[in-house]
Amino acid sequence: MTAEPLKIALVVGEHSGDQLGFKLMQALRAQAGREVVFKGTAGPAMIREGMESLFPLDDIAVMGFAAVIGRFPTIYRRAWQVIDAIVADRPDVLVIIDSPDFTHAVAKRVRRRLPHLPIVNYVSPSVWAWRPGRAVAMRAYVDHVLALLPFEPEAYRRLNGPPCSYVGHPLMERLDELRPNTEEEAIRQGEKPVVLVLPGSRSGEVSLLTEDFGQTLQRVSSMIGPFEAVLPTVPRHAERLRQATAGWAAKPLVITDPDQKYAAFRRARAALAASGTVTLELALAQVPMIGTYRFPAWEAFLARRLVKGRFFLLPNLILDRPAVPELFQEEVMPDRLAGLMARLLGDTAERDAQMQAFAEIDQRMQVIGETPSQRAARIVLETIAAKAK
Repeated sequence: MTAEPLKIALVVGEHSGDQLGFKLMQALRAQAGREVVFKGTAGPAMIREGMESLFPLDDIAVMGFAAVIGRFPTIYRRAWQVIDAIVADRPDVLVIIDSPDFTHAVAKRVRRRLPHLPIVNYVSPSVWAWRPGRAVAMRAYVDHVLALLPFEPEAYRRLNGPPCSYVGHPLMERLDELRPNTEEEAIRQGEKPVVLVLPGSRSGEVSLLTEDFGQTLQRVSSMIGPFEAVLPTVPRHAERLRQATAGWAAKPLVITDPDQKYAAFRRARAALAASGTVTLELALAQVPMIGTYRFPAWEAFLARRLVKGRFFLLPNLILDRPAVPELFQEEVMPDRLAGLMARLLGDTAERDAQMQAFAEIDQRMQVIGETPSQRAARIVLETIAAKAK
């Protein structure tokens, strides 16, 4: 007798979740031992993998408070469309992926209507940084959290949240793209170093950091001589950044292609970066860096009162120590940045210390015997089985 298909509801709210989702779909199919049917919300990668989305992901994939308010009626209507579809379909499991403001709202309401449905949260909200009370609240509607960062399971234990397992960060599957070959390593160590300039992907970050980064590079040039600057960005900011950097003394090459970005990472000797996932990419690429963050004044006021923890850069959070310099708000001064950058570009103790820290991050983030997607799929299937007992 042929086994019934395994029905899995997947809900993503933005394109970063789509990238995790399609790999999870592949791993679930490989491990399930029977046909798997996926329903829910999907981006282009998940759709190419064979999933039909209830609606285009762009309907809900918005960033920023003002954008969310402007799109709220659509987001609200789409959320209830997802909830009703899941309840009607009665899947074997619901997996919510990232975008907690949207996906957790869906999960809470599905749990009320299908109290026995297993619910797995793939990508932890930052409960260790702000709003820690979310962890214990999640126990009511999440059976298991799949964490991308190795310190997160301990944070959930400390905060009395649901069970949490480290499955590995998807970047660990891309180390070959991040690490230099022999020729690229020679460029990295060459006389004319490559410096990465990464002022962020959000419009506000770009506005607040670009001018300071330009002044920093001018000072670095006068301190160490010529270097090559490369500025990877997203397409929507490319023309704006080309115009903003046109008059820089050390004018950067602005690129948008992901392959070109990783090629630049493999050649770079040091980086000046806004806080975000890119700092973890740099650590795994073994590129010493300075991390910065600037908010508008009102956001900085709130952040200082709401954000918990000693660090804001991912490499420092993973190591639980300040391995990478962090400059926040008024600390972001070109003279200070330039002095730090000049040290990282030379053969110095500061550079050596970061390289040793990156080797430790490698060890802490390893997932032995499985890829992150494979481990995530295994735990999803184990959660289904446990709930069925």
